[in-house]
Amino acid sequence: MEFFNLHTHKWTNQSNVLEIVNQYPQEFDATIPYYSIGIHPWFIVKERIESDLAIIESKIQEANCLAVGECGLDKRIETPMELQQMVFEKQLLLAQKHQKVVVIHCVAAFQELIALKKKLNISVPMLIHGFSKNAQLAKQLVDNGFYISFGKYLLLNKELEAVFKSVPNYRFFLETDTVDEGIEAVYGLAAKYKGISVKEIQEIVNNNLNKVFDLKF
Repeated sequence: MEFFNLHTHKWTNQSNVLEIVNQYPQEFDATIPYYSIGIHPWFIVKERIESDLAIIESKIQEANCLAVGECGLDKRIETPMELQQMVFEKQLLLAQKHQKVVVIHCVAAFQELIALKKKLNISVPMLIHGFSKNAQLAKQLVDNGFYISFGKYLLLNKELEAVFKSVPNYRFFLETDTVDEGIEAVYGLAAKYKGISVKEIQEIVNNNLNKVFDLKF
């Protein structure tokens, strides 16, 4: 396995890529080898919360489910924060109960996220996917035990170079999310920004993968 894609919505089925494909409870595809499953804050359906959570709890007990998510908080949508927080808390508690990593979608709610981690005493790894903010926030997240994943915005926004370089090697992952570029392109840019080879980026990510997911590749 040469490349690890922390978060994607497109399963590419490449033998040299381990990819965690995002899945939703009501649209589960059992043919996907490795996946995360969760209730995204955009897609909360009040009448379906309990049945969705039951599906999530069932699936996360399977070995090829690598994470809960993507789930989280988003202040830029109309769904009330109180409802978002309740749904997110329930998923965090499931992740803690079953010792699964959490892949997080967070928009304009990072302080609430940090507070929630402390309040619930979550000890499983929590990964912020698709990071696009500043180095100060990145440092605050790392200092509070979060991992940060870069991908789509790293490719699209040159200003993220300095932010990415500021994140310690033991705290980052790489992903493609919804972009058409492959994970190899993200690795190439990450290597360029860090001033090291793609092989060294592969070693860094694989070390983080082994540590966070307890997988040996």
